[in-house]
Amino acid sequence: MARPPLLSLADIALTFGGTPLLEAASLQLAPGERIALVGRNGSGKSTLLKIVAGLVAADSGQRFVQPGATVRYLAQEPDLSAYPTVLDYVLSGLAEGDDAHAARATLEALAVDPDAAPGPMSGGEIRRAALAHALAPDPDVLLLDEPTNHLDIAAIAWLEEHLKARRKSLVLISHDRRFLEELSTAVVWLDRGRTHRMDRGFAEFEDWRDGILSAEEDERRRLDKKIEQEQEWVRYGVTARRKRNMGRLRKLQALRTEKRELRKVTGLADMQLASADRSGKRMIVAEGLTKRFGDRTVVDGFSTTIMRGDRLGLVGPNGVGKTTLINMLLGRLAPDEGTVTYGTDLKVNLLDQRREALDPTMSLRHAISPSGSDQITVGSTTKHVAGYLKDFLFTPEQFNTPVGALSGGERARVLLGRAFAMPSNILVLDEPTNDLDLETLDLLAEVISDYDGTLLLVSHDRDFLDRTVTTTLVAEGDGTWSEYPGGYSDMLVQRGSAPVRSLGGPEPAPKKAKADKPAPAAAAPKKAKLSFREKHDLETLPAKLEALEGEIAKLSAAIADPNLYAKDPKRFDKLTADLSATQAEKDAAEERWLELEMKREELEA
Repeated sequence: MARPPLLSLADIALTFGGTPLLEAASLQLAPGERIALVGRNGSGKSTLLKIVAGLVAADSGQRFVQPGATVRYLAQEPDLSAYPTVLDYVLSGLAEGDDAHAARATLEALAVDPDAAPGPMSGGEIRRAALAHALAPDPDVLLLDEPTNHLDIAAIAWLEEHLKARRKSLVLISHDRRFLEELSTAVVWLDRGRTHRMDRGFAEFEDWRDGILSAEEDERRRLDKKIEQEQEWVRYGVTARRKRNMGRLRKLQALRTEKRELRKVTGLADMQLASADRSGKRMIVAEGLTKRFGDRTVVDGFSTTIMRGDRLGLVGPNGVGKTTLINMLLGRLAPDEGTVTYGTDLKVNLLDQRREALDPTMSLRHAISPSGSDQITVGSTTKHVAGYLKDFLFTPEQFNTPVGALSGGERARVLLGRAFAMPSNILVLDEPTNDLDLETLDLLAEVISDYDGTLLLVSHDRDFLDRTVTTTLVAEGDGTWSEYPGGYSDMLVQRGSAPVRSLGGPEPAPKKAKADKPAPAAAAPKKAKLSFREKHDLETLPAKLEALEGEIAKLSAAIADPNLYAKDPKRFDKLTADLSATQAEKDAAEERWLELEMKREELEA
């Protein structure tokens, strides 16, 4: 028998400025159920969650909360200014009968000083305090809007385990794909004002959504065909009886109205990266880098060689020194000890997570093109600034909107648009995933994968790291940085699934519970091994090298024709370019195979 819902919304409608945001939206939450609320940026997810929380009134529809059920809501931007300490803020969220000790215990679990004044706190600390405010009462219904924003990986892992252990109900909005997959038992998809429900976890969402969109496209084609048939009749069937004529005309008008009112799916941004001229093979060589701030060492004797085409992901808690290390590698900050040498023709493009380059008073049009030019060139393509803005999903009505009036996701797209138009062979992205919806994240990962330069990426998004990097640098504490081949999941395998430690922050719950027990002798760190990706490369690269050598031989034989240039100079140029590209591909494949073969021999030894 179906369980009665703890909370439900039915036929919710809401209009902003004459434009419908929600139309007949519904949501039902059963005891113990964990719903992922998903949808594009601007689709109304946060507004719908506020209606669930009772903070926003709908124009129409019904909201029901089971009598006696407690509901707590995590706001995107909590205001702590009225409270002298963080503990006072968290205590204000407790109701009569709640355990007051839970407030301090939750703050300590989240590594937030209960007696700290809110004023000087960082974004990550404020987010942790807001989580404690929502979690400490242990409510029946927990509503979380982007809870992982500003959290490092260790804090995300702790929150994930804490929410799994709860037996209470949850509605969750997040752009963190791994977080959604681990927690959700059902998905509510908000699309063009309406909700669609799937009673399975987020891991199956995209196939389910694509099926709905495919059926919708089939229906749209059927409607187009019916309109075409009716238009044909109108043109050639007007000699029939007038009454019948008028009926058919009304039917055609109704079909046109249906087509006009059919809200289309929001498109994807059309992102492209501008590449600079190829650099030398060795991009950056760092030897013995050390950096101290007072008595604290953030980098201690770090060495690495970054080759052309490498994709490095930096992982570690907030404040550990990821940005400091990047700045030293790029020559923006001098190390206390050690040296950095650079290859030839380096062109760096840096996207800063703090978005300081955006003047809130500047119009969107001038923010995307700071020079004021009406033309933007990306690679070999030149576009009008209006067309480029449309590529990033901005409407003509927004072109003169001040940047300060844009949403977080829209400001993120502005920065990406500016950054991608700058030619580079080293792309540095510092938390690029903040505020982007899942579809835009997918596209960004594809664009980065197609980028032929070198990537330095700072991110707390585990799935995004897995899809974009080939090497992971992990802050181990006390200034030590370890380098692991592969993405985030590959790194965990090599560490024996040991989590990334937080800088005085929370450890994942299961690990914390075992902290006091002495480790048995067999619990030594697991021996590193080749990742799945590395094994695959090691097995397939010899065949690839053989095929490339064959292709090089063919191209060389064709170019050897002494009459080729005189007969067909264009073909000569193309063959020469193909030979150069194939030779470079072979060199890179050989380097990769040698690197993996050496690693395999070391591990077997």
